[in-house]
Amino acid sequence: MVHTALHGVGTDVVLAAWERAGFPAPVLVGEQAEPDPDFPTVAFPNPEEPGAMDLAFAKAREAGPDLVIANDPDADRCAVAVPDETADGGWRMLRGDEVGVLLGAHLVRKGVSANASDGASGGVPAKGASGTFATSIVSSSLLGRIARTAGLGYEETLTGFKWISRAEGLRYGYEEALGYCVDPDGVRDKDGITAALLVAELASELKAEGRTLTDLLDDLAVAHGLHATDQLSVRVEDLGVIAEAMRRLRDKPPAALAGLRVASAEDLSEGSGALPPTDGLRYYLEGEYDARVIVRPSGTEPKLKCYLEVVVPVAGPSGLPAARARAAEVLAAVKRDLAEAAGI
Repeated sequence: MVHTALHGVGTDVVLAAWERAGFPAPVLVGEQAEPDPDFPTVAFPNPEEPGAMDLAFAKAREAGPDLVIANDPDADRCAVAVPDETADGGWRMLRGDEVGVLLGAHLVRKGVSANASDGASGGVPAKGASGTFATSIVSSSLLGRIARTAGLGYEETLTGFKWISRAEGLRYGYEEALGYCVDPDGVRDKDGITAALLVAELASELKAEGRTLTDLLDDLAVAHGLHATDQLSVRVEDLGVIAEAMRRLRDKPPAALAGLRVASAEDLSEGSGALPPTDGLRYYLEGEYDARVIVRPSGTEPKLKCYLEVVVPVAGPSGLPAARARAAEVLAAVKRDLAEAAGI
C-alpha cells in the first residue's frame, strides 16, 4: 500500500496499526507524511479535490502497490484508489459510495456462515451477525439492498455522523463524503484509520482469491443492479442564488428528469417518515430505470449540492460495460434537466 496523510496526523497511527495488524509497512508519500498546517503540496488538503492525490499516484507508479490509501489531515476520512489501466495515470479513485458498499459487503461476508452465499449476493447471517447498517440519505441506496438481502437492519439518516451514529443497534455506517464507521463499539464516529484497516483486510482476502476490489464491485452490480451515483454541485458568491433555486423547485417541482417520471417529490423541510425536518428536496424517479435525486444547500460551504443515483439492471458480467455507459448517459441527462429546473 501507498499511504499519504496529506500533511496531517495519520502517518504514525497508520504505521502502528499496520504493524499490529501484520500488514507490510506502507510506502509513505514522504512529502506529505508529517503534519504541516501550511499544506505546502496541495491547494486544499482533501483527497477528493483535484490535484490532492498527484504525489500519491506518482509514488504508486514508482512502487507498484495494490492500493493507494489517503487520510485527510485529521484522519477521520479514508480515500482509496485502485490500479486502472483506463484511468489517467493508471490509478482511479473510488467514490465514497463504492468504498462504503465494499466495506458493507465485507462485513456481511465476515458474518455469514461458511455454507452461505458470499458477500456479493448476501446470505443468511450466522449467529452473532446482527445489528443495523446505516447511511445518510445522500449516499447510495445499495447498502440498503446489501443489508436487507443479508437479513440485517438498515436505516437512512440525515447527512452527518451526528445522525448516523444514533442509529439503533449500529453495526456499520457510512456517508458518501469518505466517512466510515466500521467499529462503532470502538469509535462511534467516522474514522479513517479503522476504515483503512478494513479496506486492507478486504483487499488482502480478495488478493488471496486472485481477485480485486473492482471484481467485488462488479459482483455487487450483477447481484443488485448497477447503482451509479454522481453530484451536481454549484458554488455561489451570493447565497440568494441558492435560496432562489430552492424556491423554484418548491414552487414548480419537475414532472420528469432525463425522461424518467417524478413519481414522488418530498419537501424534507416538513420531515419525512423517521427523518426530522431539514432544508432539502427528494425526488424518486421511475421509468426505464429507477433513480433518486436529493437537493440541499451545503451546511459548511456556499454551495447548492444535488446528489444523483440511477439503478440500471445488469444482465450478467458481460452486461456491465453497457450498463455503465447507459448509467452515465442517464446521470448526465438528470444533471442537465435538474440544472434547468433549478435555474442554476
